[in-house]
Amino acid sequence: MSHPGPTDDERAAITYLRSPLAVRARCENVLARGLDGGLTHFAVDLDQIAAAAAEVAAVTRERYPTLQVPGHGRMNQLGAGDVDRVADLAAQMAGLPRMERARALVDLVLISVVLDTRAGDAWRYHEAATGQTLTGSEGLAVATLHAFAAGLFSAEKREPWRVDARRLVELDDGDLAAALQVGPDNPLVGLAGRAQLLRRLGSALRGSTWFPGARPGSLIDSLGALSRDGAVAAAELLGALLDGLGDVWPGAIALGGVPLGDVGRHPAAGGDGPGAGLVPFHARSQWLAYSLFEPLAAAGLTITAPGALTGLPEPRNGGLLVDTGVLTPRHAGVTGEAHAVDAEPVVEWRALTVALLDRVADAVRDRLGRSASELPLASVLEGGTAAAGRRLAATRRARTSPIEITSDGTVF
Repeated sequence: MSHPGPTDDERAAITYLRSPLAVRARCENVLARGLDGGLTHFAVDLDQIAAAAAEVAAVTRERYPTLQVPGHGRMNQLGAGDVDRVADLAAQMAGLPRMERARALVDLVLISVVLDTRAGDAWRYHEAATGQTLTGSEGLAVATLHAFAAGLFSAEKREPWRVDARRLVELDDGDLAAALQVGPDNPLVGLAGRAQLLRRLGSALRGSTWFPGARPGSLIDSLGALSRDGAVAAAELLGALLDGLGDVWPGAIALGGVPLGDVGRHPAAGGDGPGAGLVPFHARSQWLAYSLFEPLAAAGLTITAPGALTGLPEPRNGGLLVDTGVLTPRHAGVTGEAHAVDAEPVVEWRALTVALLDRVADAVRDRLGRSASELPLASVLEGGTAAAGRRLAATRRARTSPIEITSDGTVF
């Protein structure tokens, strides 16, 4: 039975919930309840922000001694192990026109982010050319780059450096397993979920006007047509991604038949009307937006007001806050049980993470003597929060996340 479509009120709520303003506002509402001691699952101690900032500042100085920290983005991870794979890819594509190279980079980044969910602690990727063995997000980034360069996602055999909907919709689990070196002795969390995301991506590309020709890289052309002298606001970029790729991200919550994607429910979320009680995160879409800054710049587009985007509510960032005492579980079930992504303890943790990362960023800037313009949130994340969270986790437990989350590879 077909849905009649959203009402005017539902349509307004959908537009709001797709904005970074809504992400920040609803997460701040949850934090406000926490500061009053009214949350069920976590207690908040702002005095420990200094401890979290100290960890982040130390890691940032170690990784970027000059404090010239790039923005957070998938392109950075392609240099894992001090190998300039982006330069190698550029050399392979040297014969393509400039704009076609830029479209190819957008293709690569989008497909790489879609595949970038928690790999699990057992998975490894061995890079034959360098002999390196990579894990986690960096391993997935490098594996995806090699699959892209080999033409796995292209419908045109003579043009490997592209992503086409026609190819994605027919990609099966085995194709992806081979590219990611998955097998009985090298299991990857959520392989089937990732393959399904790619097929959903193919369908979404076909149905969206943001991607002419059903190719991710054509987003350059759509944004260019809407830009003001080549400038596109970060919030507009995120809106385009959520509008054009909304059907990619499965989610249990919908308004007027429109799936909202990475959105949870929480009693402290606030709001009124159809969107009351909902907390939007859009973590993967924001990660994609951050990651597209560099490829879009290669196409001559400038992203303005990047600070509108928020911190990313993923386990390494949230783990940093738990491991430094900013957040303390209020009952044993938080860390003693496995939780679905949309379970209230996880939604609460993620909302607090978004709100508190803004405060951690301010404290990191104070420690490093940098202004918000010199060290924006995107650079604090890169410097950064996830690296500090991962390092602390390694000293405390076998897994990165302090909370066990059941994952199908579609959220994180």
